[in-house]
Amino acid sequence: MFQQIMDLISLWLLPLILISILTLGLFKKVPLYEVFTDGAKEGFKVAINIIPYLVAIIVGISMLRASGLIEIIGQLLAPLLSHFRVSADVIPLMIVRSLSGSAALGVFSDIANNAGPDAYTTKLAAIMVGSSETTFYVLAVYFGAVGISKFRYAILTGLIADFIGIAAAVLVCNWMF
Repeated sequence: MFQQIMDLISLWLLPLILISILTLGLFKKVPLYEVFTDGAKEGFKVAINIIPYLVAIIVGISMLRASGLIEIIGQLLAPLLSHFRVSADVIPLMIVRSLSGSAALGVFSDIANNAGPDAYTTKLAAIMVGSSETTFYVLAVYFGAVGISKFRYAILTGLIADFIGIAAAVLVCNWMF
């Protein structure tokens, strides 16, 4: 019964929100189409402004992968992390996750395909993906979009949060599986 109610809510929640926003806009006599197109224009301007930051992130990730640095770091960390039941397959995910969500998803897909969906390594990788953030992507794109150029403490805070998220993922997996 509970599952049916949740399915019904998840099916109708987004359309209900959209209809509510449109109804409220009509009630307050907001020119909906004009406001929508103005927002789209502003969104396009933001997209143009963040292109250099996106290119920088993509080039950085490509350089790390092509140079083999991610694999070298993985090999160096493997003996230490094996004490915590962290497979060497997950180490590239730990490194790439702070840089790019799509790269992390690619690494996770490789882990899931190689280890299988029910493997401990896949479960650990899935929790890591969900418990950490793409710190450098956020800094490049969002900070760049609003013109913040001094983000020294934001990098430190983001990386500490990523480390804590990864450590928590390891603890949770060791505890649950």
